[in-house]
Amino acid sequence: MNEKKKLAVIFPGIGYTADKPLLYYARRVAAEQGYAILTIAYSGFPKKIKGDQKLMEESFRIALDRSRQCLQDVDLLEYDDILFIGKSIGTIAAAKIASDNPAKEKIRLILYTPLEVTFSFSFGKAIAFTGTDDPWVGNEKSPVFGICEEKGIPCTLISYANHSLESKDCFQDMKELYRIMKETERFIQER
Repeated sequence: MNEKKKLAVIFPGIGYTADKPLLYYARRVAAEQGYAILTIAYSGFPKKIKGDQKLMEESFRIALDRSRQCLQDVDLLEYDDILFIGKSIGTIAAAKIASDNPAKEKIRLILYTPLEVTFSFSFGKAIAFTGTDDPWVGNEKSPVFGICEEKGIPCTLISYANHSLESKDCFQDMKELYRIMKETERFIQER
């Protein structure tokens, strides 16, 4: 019996590296399901980008260019199952690369605190997680939940959670992290 080739690509956020809880545990869950792991590493982002459209676009270009460089020698068509796991600006790079790739139909996205522009790209199956107190997407007025609903993307809304999907209650955050990882695992196993 042939073993399926599976790859999970981790697209971190600007300050939210692959060693922080969401990406660390998502990486472990994927590895336990037999996925090879490729983690994108970024650097050189401008400072104080929040609210500055020009700096946000520059940061997106940096993340996208670095992601493309890391993937340039990877033929995604060789894989049977591909996960793009993104956080914040990483969700935008993941969505853009997925939308442009010939292996598009094989790529599934896990979107932790996606930004609104993430959904401007056409990609396949996805799941999303966002917080009600996330200042990057407008707190309770966040359009992310509604966009996901319109596009048929399951979206878990975490009460009182900020852009790291954390609140002021450490123990509640651990419960939520467990729930997020169980939902992540279910999504990964759906293939």
